[in-house]
Amino acid sequence: MKHRLAFLERLAVTALVAGLAIFAGIRLWDYYMDAPWTRDGHVRTDVVPVAPDVSGFVMEVLIQDNQKVKRGDVLFRIDRARFAIALQQANAQVAARHAALEQAKADQKRYLALSTGVAISQQKQETAVTSQLQAAAAYDQAKADLALAQLNLDRSEVRASVNGTISNMDLRPGAFVTAGKPVMALLDSDTLHIEGYFEETKLGRIHVGDRVKVRLMGSRGLLEGHVQSIATGIEDRDRGQGASLLANVNPTFNWVRLAQRVPVRVVLDPGPATADLVAGRTATVEVVESSGK
Repeated sequence: MKHRLAFLERLAVTALVAGLAIFAGIRLWDYYMDAPWTRDGHVRTDVVPVAPDVSGFVMEVLIQDNQKVKRGDVLFRIDRARFAIALQQANAQVAARHAALEQAKADQKRYLALSTGVAISQQKQETAVTSQLQAAAAYDQAKADLALAQLNLDRSEVRASVNGTISNMDLRPGAFVTAGKPVMALLDSDTLHIEGYFEETKLGRIHVGDRVKVRLMGSRGLLEGHVQSIATGIEDRDRGQGASLLANVNPTFNWVRLAQRVPVRVVLDPGPATADLVAGRTATVEVVESSGK
């Protein structure tokens, strides 16, 4: 009887251990294969190339590399002398065109007055009207040139277009900058987010609005946020385009098929921990609470 009880006890313990092992195995399988988390995440932000709108020599640089700036802050100034002279010339041209327009108006008025009592040919009357219209058009063109000259002078001060941090800046006074050519990068702090690349097998458990926890590599603290969007398309590497513009599909097939990874955009909750995030850092992203959608 004692041997039978001992056998039953050992059997129960074995069954319990086996049950716990199976339960743990199922949980581990679910965690590693199906649970919505990934180590393949990165801190991302929009990068705004800072390029001048006019060409010229840099006279003054007001910022340093890795400095935080606000939208509208002056980053550097280009030599304004040439643009100031162009503005003066445009002002003088406007004054001259305005005088010519007033003279044309006076001539037209005089011809109209003379036509009532003196024989004035129709051709001269039409010539006076045409001269007045041409003077008006020239005056409008001069005003447009003046506005352009003022714009070029204003654009000689290069300002920050967004809030963020200056990066990769090696600009010095005396350097010549070309219109449209970027000279530094501006990281937009208002677009700071986490990009998590989830396996396609886990997308069924991820929804817009789900709560997310983020752990940066090398950091013990946790960041929190929510899923903002899920990418609706990724590149098909097995399909190209042939010379006939038809689909060129790779005929080979690997028995081991790796799950595709789909980008999921995560917006972080505002807080002190998000103020000093470095774009490009690696992060572990875990969806912890479903929005119920």
